[in-house]
Amino acid sequence: MGAIKGQWLSQEHKVAIVAVVASAKERGLSITRTCGFWRISRRRVVRWRWKERHDLSLENLKPGPREPVHRLLPEERTAVLHIASKEAYADLSHRILAVTAWDLGLFFVSFSSVYRILRSAHLMTMRGIQKRHNGRSIPPVRKEITGPNQRWCWDISYVPTHEKGMFLYLYVLLDEYSRKAIAWTVSWYQSAEEAHCLLEEGLINENILDLPEDQRPEVINDRGRQMKAKPIKKMFEDHGMPQLFARPRTPNDNPFVESLFGTIKMAPEYPGRFLDRDEAVAYFSHYFPWYNKEHLHSGIDYVTPEQCHKGLRDEIVARRKEHFKRQRHLRKEVNRFHQNALTDNPVNLIVNVNQIAACSVMIS
Repeated sequence: MGAIKGQWLSQEHKVAIVAVVASAKERGLSITRTCGFWRISRRRVVRWRWKERHDLSLENLKPGPREPVHRLLPEERTAVLHIASKEAYADLSHRILAVTAWDLGLFFVSFSSVYRILRSAHLMTMRGIQKRHNGRSIPPVRKEITGPNQRWCWDISYVPTHEKGMFLYLYVLLDEYSRKAIAWTVSWYQSAEEAHCLLEEGLINENILDLPEDQRPEVINDRGRQMKAKPIKKMFEDHGMPQLFARPRTPNDNPFVESLFGTIKMAPEYPGRFLDRDEAVAYFSHYFPWYNKEHLHSGIDYVTPEQCHKGLRDEIVARRKEHFKRQRHLRKEVNRFHQNALTDNPVNLIVNVNQIAACSVMIS
C-alpha cells in the first residue's frame, strides 16, 4: 500500500482508519506504530479520533473561517448584480465592469468577487463578442520601456467594404507603453506615401522632433513593402529613429498593434463593412477618441491610454488600492459588529454610521 501522507481522504476512509487504529490499540499496538505502518501523520489520526469521540463530522471542509470578517456586504452584491443587468454595460467583461464601477464610485469589489457574483447569478456567459484566448502565445523578448514615446509600433489592416473583393486600409500608429493611438488614417491604397503621412502626423502630434535624437522612439513594424520602402527607411534615418522589423509570418513580434486591430473589429458598434472611405473616416473619427480617452485597457491596469500617456496611471492605480483598503477595513468593522450583536457579547467597537450608510451602495 502506498503512503497515505499528503492524500486527501474521504470521510469513509477516515472512519475506516480510525477503526483500524482503535482495534490495533486494543491488541497492544501503539497509535504511533500503526500510523507508521499506514505512513500517515499521527496528528491527523489523533485529530480524527478526537472528533469522533465528540460526535463531530469527519467530512472535508473548506479551509478558513465559515464567515470571514472581510466578506462582501449584501449591499455590495446587490450593486454588482444591478450594474451587470444594465443594458449600457451588457458588453463589458467582468473586469471592465468592475473597473467602471470603481471609477464611478459605485462599489469597490475585486475582479474575482465580481466574477463569482455574476457566475452565481448565471450572468457569466461570454460578455461581448470576443473569442477566448488559447493562452499559448509567447511574446518576443523586448527591450524594457519605462514611459511613453520610447517605442512605437504601426501596421495596416484590411477594412471590408460592401463590394466583394474591395477593401479600405486602416493605418494605425500606436505607442507601445501607453497603447495610445497616436495617429491613424484610412485609405483606398496600401502605399509608402500614405504610411509616410501617418508617421509624419505622429511626429507632429507628439513633438518628437523637439527631442534629442537619443530620446526619440524606436519603431517596430512588419516586413510589408510599405514598411521597407526607401522613403520610410530614409525618414527614420534622417530623424534618428531606429526601425525594427518583425519576423516573417510572426504576428506576435508586433502584438500590440495586432491586438488593437482585434479590439477595433470586435467592438459591438463596429459595422463590419463600410460603403466608402467617408463612412469609414466618420466611424473612426468617433472610435479613436473613445479608445484613447474612455476605453479601459486591460494591458495598462485598466486606465485609458490617454491617462497612461500623461503619466496618471500610477496615481489612479494607487487611489483604487486605497479605496479597496478602506472598503476592506469597513467590511471587517460592519461584519464584526453584526457577529457580536448576534452573540449578545459586549461590543467595544465604534462603528462610523456614516461609513456604513455609504457602503450601502445602490445604483439609481
